[in-house]
Amino acid sequence: MLPFFTEPYPDELIYSAIARYHFYSGNLDCKDTLEEVFQSRTVIPSLEIGSHFANLVTQIGMNYSVEKLLSEHTIYPYYAPLLTSVRQQQIMRDVKGNGKGLYARLGMAAGSICKKAGLYYCSQCAKNDIERFGEPYIHREHQLQGINVCAHHSLHLKKYPIDFTMSSRIEFIRFEQSKMDLSALQSVQANYSDLEVQLAQMAYKLLKVNISKYSRENIVKKYRALLRERGYITTANQVRQQELHKDFLRKIPNNFLEKYDSFLDIDDEYNWLKVLTRNIKRHVHPIRHLYFLCFLEQDVKRFLEEVTEDQGPFGSGPWPCLNKAANHYKRPVIEKVTVTRDYKSKAPIGTFECSCGFVYARKGPDQFANDLYHIGRIKVFGNVWKAKLIELEAEQTYSIRALAKMLGVDSKTIKKYLQSEEDKSKSSMDSTSQLELPRQIVLNGINSHPDHSRTAIRKLFPKEYMYLYRYDKEWLLERLPNKKAPVQSKGKIDWYVRDLEYMNKMKALHNELISLEKPVRITKSLIGKRLGIVANLENHLDKLSLTATYLNKICESVQAFQIRRCCKIINRMIKNEEPVLLWKVQRLGGVKSHHFHEIKSILESYLCQRQEVDCHDQTTS
Repeated sequence: MLPFFTEPYPDELIYSAIARYHFYSGNLDCKDTLEEVFQSRTVIPSLEIGSHFANLVTQIGMNYSVEKLLSEHTIYPYYAPLLTSVRQQQIMRDVKGNGKGLYARLGMAAGSICKKAGLYYCSQCAKNDIERFGEPYIHREHQLQGINVCAHHSLHLKKYPIDFTMSSRIEFIRFEQSKMDLSALQSVQANYSDLEVQLAQMAYKLLKVNISKYSRENIVKKYRALLRERGYITTANQVRQQELHKDFLRKIPNNFLEKYDSFLDIDDEYNWLKVLTRNIKRHVHPIRHLYFLCFLEQDVKRFLEEVTEDQGPFGSGPWPCLNKAANHYKRPVIEKVTVTRDYKSKAPIGTFECSCGFVYARKGPDQFANDLYHIGRIKVFGNVWKAKLIELEAEQTYSIRALAKMLGVDSKTIKKYLQSEEDKSKSSMDSTSQLELPRQIVLNGINSHPDHSRTAIRKLFPKEYMYLYRYDKEWLLERLPNKKAPVQSKGKIDWYVRDLEYMNKMKALHNELISLEKPVRITKSLIGKRLGIVANLENHLDKLSLTATYLNKICESVQAFQIRRCCKIINRMIKNEEPVLLWKVQRLGGVKSHHFHEIKSILESYLCQRQEVDCHDQTTS
């Protein structure tokens, strides 16, 4: 343990505290400082976070822990709530040890946005530090990527003249007053200055967050709760990406986002806003999360502490059975809800089906806790409910109104189901007598026409035949004549002639299918059904060589059909002089995103060819 250590100032980077220790200890060689602080001469100092914290904590004293240093004296809290819980655990192991893979897990290694190539400070903060502590130091909030303004004084940050990227990798840089420009600066007077200040303040609040309390999994669910509240979540639980992109860019335009390496390409299926709202595993830079919170008009602290996680329009379940006739009434026994959309209001409709047969529905989303026990409409009462009704009615001690109250329905419903039970009882008593007449008619017909086939009997007595087939099938089949064996054709088939006939018909049908306004995929099954030759195509195609060759030529794979359908849409757009937007082609063509990504380059080539042809036509005309 060190005899003394320069205790870190509020929000000072641990790198800065070690740099001050190196200065005050009088060490000339930085490797001596590394050995004293980290018990190793091969450690490479890191500005933003660092490594070998287990050794560092042992050396500087028991007042510190790895978690305390990481939380209060590194920029890690800027990233922590936006990382998955798995990554958080991996990073905790990284900083305790040699830090291998640390910055890659944070998303700072490759493709990092708004990367700062030096040390930054706020002149007013530096003045305050000198007055309070006698020296300036490196504030962690001033080193955050994407933040160019002081959160406390709304002033542009200044770059320290000594660039650590140009110095030795093991050298510690300490802020020196003599090398800093502490002249008074005016408040930011540029476009979007209010937004830049707001982002800086949000980033500072993010640094104060408990690093172990939140994770990307929680954040995404909170996002979805806010998106659902604002109508950006569909009934199928998907994000309305097109609407979200348009509204987002109205509030935070691309000319600002481009300045911070965050240009938003709506046509890009993997742009950062889509990844942020639907992919938990992929990392998104914290500054982009802050843009999204600005769009949602959320304060960081309120968002993390008060916004509840999305549970869907009807909560996470299980849901209660609201069948008053069941012994599990109001108990959470329903494990699944089916969500559909109301065709008028577009609101979600939840249908809850219990194992007792009771099915009810209600309109969402739920707003209050009591909504859980609300029934919009009962779809099916089920056998348990009906059995209870019959049981209570048999006691003959309750009025219709009392039965309705006990079973949770209207009096008219009770009357309806009691009448239905009476009708069923009468129907069962009369069913045998109702079968006698059609039985006698069909039986007399069979006896009068012993040579008739089943089909002939059916044509003679169609009404009676169908009635018995539906309600007394076993009796009917026992008394009908035996089925006759099919007559085998003795004529020899000329397969060559048939082959030519099929191929000519297919050519005509193919031309008809290609010219359809609404394209259909050309398949062997479709050709066979349209021409009525399914059996021969399935069983005798080996005898139809011309037909088989032509079929292979015209039948389409799913991808080929998607390309043809999208090209047809492009042609229509060009003909109508509409702008050809590939995202619109994808939507009109009904092609899923991962499939469209595979054919996008083909469609782009086709579009270029069409445009070249049109330009040539216009030039020649």
